[in-house]
Amino acid sequence: MPLSSPVPRALRHTRAIRIEAFARDDGLWDLDARITDVKVADVTLASGLRAGGSFLHDLNLRITINRELTIVDAEAASDAVPYPGHCDSFASAYQKLIGLNLMKGFRLGIKERLSGVLGCTHLNELAQILPTAAIQAYANDVIKTRDGAGEDLLPDRPFQIDRCHALRADGPGVAKYYPRWIAKAIQE
Repeated sequence: MPLSSPVPRALRHTRAIRIEAFARDDGLWDLDARITDVKVADVTLASGLRAGGSFLHDLNLRITINRELTIVDAEAASDAVPYPGHCDSFASAYQKLIGLNLMKGFRLGIKERLSGVLGCTHLNELAQILPTAAIQAYANDVIKTRDGAGEDLLPDRPFQIDRCHALRADGPGVAKYYPRWIAKAIQE
């Protein structure tokens, strides 16, 4: 169902986030993440005039993860920033992500290692959504998400159960799509 029709309005700013996941030949995975900000009209910053339609931010973050979702490499690049020579001078700080696991305390790890003056607010915000992007990338390639339906039965409960409202263990979605894993409360 689409959003409702908006009242008359004028576009002023666009933020775009894109994450691409790549399976590497060495068995690792790369998540390439990019965040951009573009103003429609010219904007005067402390660092000078930025023409409308040009990037205010164009920031990239790549993390390399293993099959257990642990970061084994990380790099950042800042191709357009509001404060050239300052915003783009600490990309190596993002190597502090190495060793963090996307599913075990990752967001707290970002905060501890890169919050405030230790990192970039926008790159940190971008990093926050990497866990769910990794899970989507791993679905059926690394993490088996189907159970039954002509396939061998999974030995363990599918990962996605109890990760969202639609697939809560005692709900109708699990009863319909994963009946073997339905919580007893709904079966009675």
